[in-house]
Amino acid sequence: MILSALLTSVGINLALCLLFFTLYSILRKQPGNINVYAPRLVAEGKAQQRGRFNLESLLPTASWVKKAWQPSEDELLSIVGFDAVVFMRIITFSLKVFSVAGVLGIFILLPINFVGTQLSEDSSDLSSKSLDSFSISNVNDGSNRLWIHFCAAYIVTGVVCYLLYYEYNYISSKRISYFYSSRPQPHQFTILVRGIPIPSGSTCSETVESFFRENHPSTYLSHSVVRRTSKLQGLISDAEKLYRRLAQLKLKNHTSQRFGRDGFLGIFGHKVDLLDHYEKKLEDVEHKVRLEQSSLPGKEVSAAFVSFKSQLGAAVALHIQQGINPTEWVTERAPEPHDVHWPFFSSSYLKRLIRTLLVFVACAALTILFLIPVVIVQSLTNLEQLETWFPFLEGILSLYVEILLHNLLNLILPKVKACHGFFFFLHKIMHFSNINDKGMCNMLVCRTVVSQVITGYLPSLILSTFLSFVPPIMIMFSSMQGYISHSQIEKSACIKVLWFTIWNIFFANVLSGTALYQVSVFLEPQKIPSVLAEAVPAQASFFIAYVVTSGWTSLSSELFRLIPLLCNFFKRVFSGKDDDEFEVPSISYHSIIPKVIFFGLLGTTYFFLSPLILPFLLVYYCMGYIIYRNQLLNVYAPKYETGGRFWPIVHDSTIFSLVLMHIIAIGIFGLKKLPLASSLIIPLPILTLLFHEYCQKRFLPIFKAYPNECLVKKDKEDLNDPTITEFCENLVTAYRDPALSMQYPGSTDGRNSPLLHSA
Repeated sequence: MILSALLTSVGINLALCLLFFTLYSILRKQPGNINVYAPRLVAEGKAQQRGRFNLESLLPTASWVKKAWQPSEDELLSIVGFDAVVFMRIITFSLKVFSVAGVLGIFILLPINFVGTQLSEDSSDLSSKSLDSFSISNVNDGSNRLWIHFCAAYIVTGVVCYLLYYEYNYISSKRISYFYSSRPQPHQFTILVRGIPIPSGSTCSETVESFFRENHPSTYLSHSVVRRTSKLQGLISDAEKLYRRLAQLKLKNHTSQRFGRDGFLGIFGHKVDLLDHYEKKLEDVEHKVRLEQSSLPGKEVSAAFVSFKSQLGAAVALHIQQGINPTEWVTERAPEPHDVHWPFFSSSYLKRLIRTLLVFVACAALTILFLIPVVIVQSLTNLEQLETWFPFLEGILSLYVEILLHNLLNLILPKVKACHGFFFFLHKIMHFSNINDKGMCNMLVCRTVVSQVITGYLPSLILSTFLSFVPPIMIMFSSMQGYISHSQIEKSACIKVLWFTIWNIFFANVLSGTALYQVSVFLEPQKIPSVLAEAVPAQASFFIAYVVTSGWTSLSSELFRLIPLLCNFFKRVFSGKDDDEFEVPSISYHSIIPKVIFFGLLGTTYFFLSPLILPFLLVYYCMGYIIYRNQLLNVYAPKYETGGRFWPIVHDSTIFSLVLMHIIAIGIFGLKKLPLASSLIIPLPILTLLFHEYCQKRFLPIFKAYPNECLVKKDKEDLNDPTITEFCENLVTAYRDPALSMQYPGSTDGRNSPLLHSA
C-alpha cells in the first residue's frame, strides 16, 4: 500500500511537471508574455515584445534549455552577479554529493536491503514487498552486511567534507577575485556610526564632522546624517501613485473614461471628473510633503553614514573602538546605498529591542501552531490507524467511494469496453481477491485508488501549501528586528526559514508519525540515537513523496510563473496595453536556499537508511540546475550583492546534516545488534565538528571582512583609476535618504513631466 501510494504521488507530480514544461515552452513564445518570462531581458533592451501571433509559436521547443546551459561561470558572473554564481555552486555541490551517494546507495546498499529477510521471509515476491523492504530495516539483525552500510557512512562523510572544503576554498578565492575586479563601490568606503553623543547646543552633523576630522584627519571624507523620514516616504509614495494615475488618464482620449466614482475601488462614492479629482489630491499631497521636508532638520537620528578616502581608512574606523564608552560611536559596515532599509532608522533602540523579543516569541508561536497541519498530515499518511482511532471515518470513506463509483465508474466503464487491458486488470484483481462480484471488485479498486491518493499525494501537498506562507512571514519578522539593509533581512529570514523547515518538516513529522508517545524520551539525551533510529526510517515514504511534491512541482511552478502570467493577462485584457513601467523581480533566496538545503539534509540522513530517495533528489537538483540558470539569465535581476554570504549558511547546515546522520547511524547499528559498528561511528561526528571548526577559522573571516593585504592592494589600484576623483565627489551624496532627494515642479498640469523625479 505504501509503495503504491508513493507511485501514485510520483505519477501525479510527473504529469504536472511535464504539463508545466510543455506550457512554458509554448507560452514563452506567445505575444505579450515576454514581460513574464524574460523581464530582465526587456529591461536591458535585449528583447522586444512580439507584435503578432504565428502558428510556429504553438510548437513546444526545448531551445531554452540549451541557452541556459551554454553560459560559463565567468559569463554568469558578469551577467547576474556573484550571489547568483554562489547559488548555482550550492546546487552543483549537492549534485556532486548525491551523485556519489547515489552510486553507493542505488547500486550497493539498495540490493543489500532488498535481499534481507528481516521484514519478510520471502524475498522473491516483489508484489508482497513494501517500501520498508528497500530500507536498512529489512537487513537481518547482526548481519555482517551491515558493515557495508558502516563503510558507506564513512565514505560519504569523507566525500562531503572534501567537497565542502573545496567549495569553501573556491568561493572564498572567487570572492577575493571579484573584489579586485570590481569598480569602487560606495559601501566599500563607508561605515555606519550609531550612538553619537550630541552635546547641548550642537547638532549631530557638527558633532560627527568635528569627531572624525580630529581622529581621522587623513582619511575622513564626508558624512550624511540620518533623519526620520518614514512619514515623508509614505507621502512621496502616495504622490507617485497619483501621478501615475494622472498620466494614464491624460493618455486616454475618451471623455467618458475620465469620469468615475471617488469611493472604494471606484465603485462607491460620488461621480466626479477623475482628472480634476486626482490633480487636487496631488496638490494636497505636495503641500504636505513640503511641510514635512521643512521640519526634517529637527528630526535627526543619532546615526550617520561616514565616508572615507580609502577602503583601508574605512576598515580601520570600522574595526577600532572609536570612543572610551563602547556604547557610543558604535560602528558597523554600511550596505550598498540602494540596499539600505531606511525605516529601520525611525525606531529607537528600546523599540528595536522590544521588537526583537516580540519576533522571538512570534517565531516560537508560529512553530507551535505549525504542528497542527503536521499532525493532520501524519494522520493522512496512516489512514488505517486514523480509522481505528475514529471509526466513523471508515463510513465516510465508504460513502465517498460509493458516490465516486456512481458518478464516474458507471459513466466511464461502458465507454471503454473495447479496452481489453483494463478488464484484464480487473480480472486479475478479482482472481487475486477471490471476489466474484464485479461491483465489489470495482469498489475495492476505487477505494484503493482513493486511499493511495490520500496517503501518498495529499499529505505532502497540504504540508507544501502551508509551508509556502512561511517565507513571507519570516521576511516580515526579520524586517521588524532592526536590520539596516534588505540583504541582512533576507539572510536572517533565510536562517529562520531553514531551521523552521528542519524542525517542523523533519523532526515534527518524524515524532508525530512514529514516536507520538515517545516525546518524553527526548528528555534523556542518551536515548536520542535509538529513538531517531526507530522513527526516521519509518518516514521514508513520506519524505520521498515530499521531495516529489514540494521539489519537482515547485521547480515547474518556478518555470511556469503562473501568478505573474495571470496578472499580465488580466492587465492586457482590462487595460488594453502592457505596463511599460514593470519592475524586474529579484530571486527570493530566503525561500529557495532553505529548500535546497533541506533536501540535502534528507539525502544525507536517508542515503544509507532508505537509498530509494536518492534518484528523486538527483532529478530535483538536475532540474533545478537548468531551471534556475534560465530564471537568473532571463527573469531575475539582482537588487544587491552580499558577496556570497549565503555559503556559510550552507556549510553550517551541511555539517549539521552529517552529525545528524552519524547520531542516527549510532542508534541504528545499536538496534541492529551490531554494537562494535555503533561504537566505531562515534569518532565520525567528533572529526566532522573538528573539520567544521577548522573551516570556520580558515575561511569564515574572509566572508566577514576583506583582509588588510587586499585593501591596500585595491587602494593602490584605485589611485591609478582616472574616475576615482569623480567617484569621491559622488560619494558625498551617495547615502542621502531618497526621500530628501525628491523634487516637485510648481504645477500639476501636463506640461511638467515627469511630476516626480530623483535628483
